[in-house]
This record gives sequence, C-alpha cells and structure tokens, in this order.
Amino acid sequence: MATPQTLLDPQFLKKLEALSLVSKRVFAGQTKGERRSLKRGSSVEFADFREYTLGDDLRYVDWKAYGRLEKLFLKLFVEEEDLSIHLLLDTSKSMDFGSPLTKADYARRVAAALGYIALSEYDRVLLASFNDTLGERLPPLRGKPGIFPFFQFLENKTPVGGGTRFGDALAQYAARAKNVGIAVVISDFFDPTHVQGLKALLSRRFQVVLLHVLDEEEVHPTLTGDLRLVDSETNEVREVSMSPHIIAQYEAQVQTFCSGLQALSNRYGMDYVRTSTGVPFEEVILKYLRNGGMLK
Repeated sequence: MATPQTLLDPQFLKKLEALSLVSKRVFAGQTKGERRSLKRGSSVEFADFREYTLGDDLRYVDWKAYGRLEKLFLKLFVEEEDLSIHLLLDTSKSMDFGSPLTKADYARRVAAALGYIALSEYDRVLLASFNDTLGERLPPLRGKPGIFPFFQFLENKTPVGGGTRFGDALAQYAARAKNVGIAVVISDFFDPTHVQGLKALLSRRFQVVLLHVLDEEEVHPTLTGDLRLVDSETNEVREVSMSPHIIAQYEAQVQTFCSGLQALSNRYGMDYVRTSTGVPFEEVILKYLRNGGMLK
C-alpha cells in the first residue's frame, strides 16, 4: 500500500502540517470545516441579527433584546465549511521526460504535498488525471483518514501514452464537478487547447492555479550538433542542427510561451507558478506557493 512517505520525505510532511491553502473567495462547502461560509449557521462566531419569522428555531432568539424592545430577533452566526481542492494532473506522454525527476514524478510530488496539506486541514480533496481524455477520478476525500487512499491513487497516476487534449478533458471535468473550489492544474501545457480548458474551469467559477512544470533541458537545451528528434506524443520526426544561434532562438520561443501563460493568468485572474525539475519540489511548496499567497 502506498503511504505518504512513498512520495514525500517524513521530515517534509511535518513542515506541511503547518500550512494551509488560501482561498481568495468564499465557496459554498458541503460539511462543517474550518472555512468561513456565505451561509449563516450555528457556530460560535456571531455575525448579525434578523427579525424572527414563524418557524425559526427559538434557541437562537435574543431574549435580552426582546426584554428591551419587546420584539423577537434571531442571532446569526458564521458557519464554517470545508473547501474543495481539485488537483488536475497531466499524464500525457510529454510528461514522461526530465531529470533528476521526470516531469510526471515531479508533478505527482507537488500534488501529493498539496493534497496532504488540504486533507490535514479537513478540506475536501478531489484528484483527476488527463491526457487525450479525462482519466480516472478519485472520489472526494476529507480529513486525515483520506490520506492513505489519496496517496495510493496518486502512486498509479503515471504517463500512459498518447497526446494531450487539454480543452476537451478539462471541459468535461468542469461540467461534471458538483462543488467548485480551487482547481490546481499541474502540466507542461504543451497543447494549444489549454486556453479552452482553463476557460471551462473559469466559467464554473473555479479559482484556478496553473503549476507549469518543465524540465531544465526543455528550457536550456544542452544537445548540440545534428539531431533526429521524435515527438513523444505524435511520433513526428524532425531533423535539426543545434547551433548556438538555433538554441538562442529556441530559448526565446520558450520564454515567449511561458510569458503567454503568465499573461493569460493575469488577464483572467488565475495564479501562475512556473518551475522546472531542476528546482527541488519542496521549494515550490515552501517558497514559490507561499510567496504567491496560495499557501500560508
């Protein structure tokens, strides 16, 4: 059976328990948790008064106010609810590349850390993989009892071949989601339909976080000379001659691609974090996401 220690170091797990995910707005949850809700409930935090109407629970009548005003008022309290965290993991073949970890391994570790934080905080965690279709989805889990099934499911989320149809897969997920919340999309975003997929999540009012994972070799290639390159998803073959001039042009294109994702995120109010397999994934959690205000 997979355990948290399979993907994450025990010392790192202890650091994660001091963190929580930050929601930029209030979502309606399903059960009482540790988040402020738009609803009015019966927790200990007072919110407001309203006039009593027939059928209201008499336990919440303010009898002191009645003694002064001879009118019935009901006490309202802030209700605490759980937050839904949706982890959407790219398992297309292009993710099966990288060193010292593949992009897929790196992405799974980041997802493991975020899921562990959320479950430790009694948030609701949902996990789904996607490539050219929407893959298997993990039923909602909540609280620490969900940690072991979460890690066991995540252990099996490895690249299975095929390409990426970002738009169709995420549109399907958005249409089927019962509870919106924070959607964390972890991918290399090597598919032109990613805009369509992200817009589908935004149309359901998800708070969207893009975790852009690249390998250092994809950002700053070290290969030189005459090469025969094979696309891992389409098997398309291209022969190239990697001169310093060509490498400089390629690096400029990569930067343009990343800047485009950043601009897209800014335009639609999404959070964007770019990293590479050369950066310790612990640093993404403890530094990048905390500095970006997504964790506290």
